[in-house]
Amino acid sequence: MTELIKDSQKSQPLVHGFLMFEYDDVKTAKSSDGLIEMQGIIQAAGKPNANNRIYPREILEREDKKYQELVSERRSLGELDHPDSPIIQLENVSHLVTETHWDGNNLVGTIEVLDTPKGNILSKLIDRKIKLGISSRGLGSTSRGQGGYDIVEEDFGLICYDMVSNPSTSGAFMDLKESVEYRTLLGQNKNILLDDLLNDILGL
Repeated sequence: MTELIKDSQKSQPLVHGFLMFEYDDVKTAKSSDGLIEMQGIIQAAGKPNANNRIYPREILEREDKKYQELVSERRSLGELDHPDSPIIQLENVSHLVTETHWDGNNLVGTIEVLDTPKGNILSKLIDRKIKLGISSRGLGSTSRGQGGYDIVEEDFGLICYDMVSNPSTSGAFMDLKESVEYRTLLGQNKNILLDDLLNDILGL
């Protein structure tokens, strides 16, 4: 069975879906192993994202229903930045998705930042009002549709939601450079003193 799973993962490419994470209502986490929690849009149906991809609503609804089992068992973990693997590495986990719901064509999620090494970094970035992105990670295929957009196909399977700084492909990053979101992200990140941030983290 293990070999079959490995073969299946190798036959399908990783598919990332990037959105700027417009989080709000940041507050202290309810659980003892969390630092803070926040809420925002984690995926959008039927419209192009920053990776030039469109996720059909029916596919996202199907995968979100499957994802609820992980949410209920507190296994809906995510990493900080873009992993190149379909396996969630526990040493890189920074947060947990504790709830999702639909608001129109937007899938809204509640994110709990965990008291882990990567979670502490994420918490410091949020404290400093850094503009963050959220990226769905999954396995599946895409096809080129009208307008040059990549349409996510029926074989897509959601793995997790990662917190990231930019889209996962260089082409999408170039497309984003002229957007207001990218200029905001770049400007805010340039204003952060790296040494100061690391000192804060190490001083925890």
